[in-house]
Amino acid sequence: MPQLNKTRSHRVVPGDSRDLSRLRAALTAFFALDGFIFAGWVVRIPAIKQQTDASAGDLGLALLGVSAGAVVTMTLIGRLCRRYGSHPVTVVCAVLLCLSVSLPPLTHSAPALGAVLLLFGAAYGGINVAFNSAAVDLVAALRRPVMPTFHAAFSLGGMIGAGLGGLVAGALSPLRHLLGLTLLGLLVTAVAGRTLLRQEPPAPADRSPSPRARPAGAAPRPTAGRGLVVVFGLVALCTAYGEGAMADWGALHLQQDLAAPSGAAAAGYACFALAMTVGRATGTALLERLGRARTVIAGGSVAAAGMLLGSLAPSVWAALIGFAVTGLGLANLFPVAVERAGALTGPSGVAVASTLGYGGMLLGPPAIGFMADWFSLPTALTSVAALAAVAAVIGLSTRRAMGG
Repeated sequence: MPQLNKTRSHRVVPGDSRDLSRLRAALTAFFALDGFIFAGWVVRIPAIKQQTDASAGDLGLALLGVSAGAVVTMTLIGRLCRRYGSHPVTVVCAVLLCLSVSLPPLTHSAPALGAVLLLFGAAYGGINVAFNSAAVDLVAALRRPVMPTFHAAFSLGGMIGAGLGGLVAGALSPLRHLLGLTLLGLLVTAVAGRTLLRQEPPAPADRSPSPRARPAGAAPRPTAGRGLVVVFGLVALCTAYGEGAMADWGALHLQQDLAAPSGAAAAGYACFALAMTVGRATGTALLERLGRARTVIAGGSVAAAGMLLGSLAPSVWAALIGFAVTGLGLANLFPVAVERAGALTGPSGVAVASTLGYGGMLLGPPAIGFMADWFSLPTALTSVAALAAVAAVIGLSTRRAMGG
């Protein structure tokens, strides 16, 4: 068994499978914590709206703070990960995320809410870049495509956070609920963060051809790598567009266009989210069997077919099946895109892909709304199918760069 090499800072470089397993467990905990805390905040938005006495428009502007904070921070965090390492940056961002989620209940106006959500969004965007960067290095060290399992933990954490939030909403005030999330999050961060802070990241993926692999006198082509990162970021955008659209418009489509009762309408997003979680949990086996390129091609094609069924089906049950198929198809596209971007250019690649992906999630809901006004909501939802098909085409055209 190889000995662990100690650095000057007394951190260790993982040297055997047990160290890699500890790192994987710690990163999985941070992914799950991120989804859990974000979902816990989302379910308390109606109560916070009432507390701040904000109009729908004022609340919408305040909520933009989350998006603005995340997008602005992502590029900066990529640089910080390069300078200080993704492990300590993950821990710092987790602490900020846990602390900032308790701030919204302390506000009593929409401007104050927007200000604290700017901080919350910065921490949320930062930890997403940091732990995805750490996961990219771990995937390379494990030599297995385990990236989807981390995103499955995020999805599962989100489902648990939303379910728990719904259960305690009537019993606990927003302050007590979100303060409880802060304390629980800090506890998880203390336990899982100890592993990250004590160990150096594994050897990173080979992000450029080695000097021996290049012809004599040939220089590396970083521009080509950056271009591919943007292409992979577009795959993330196509996926996140669908997630945002399903979260905001799926239930309304079932209720408004298919006359579904409120319970069945609420089940629409649940079917989508559960299918996405299952798809990510089984994503490693799928990637090992099909490879990245065929997984993206198949996933995009399946999602496109599923969303056409979900948006155009004449019955509620057919639409629910379509939503579930869409979730299965989209499940592994974002993890593959982020992993490939990080493998090419490190944390900066993760930052670019994450920023484009987050932009897709922001673009989806308003774009669907505008198209619904111009045409109809079912027609607007077919744009999710169109972008899923675009992701499949990108997978087909970048098969060599995608790998597998």
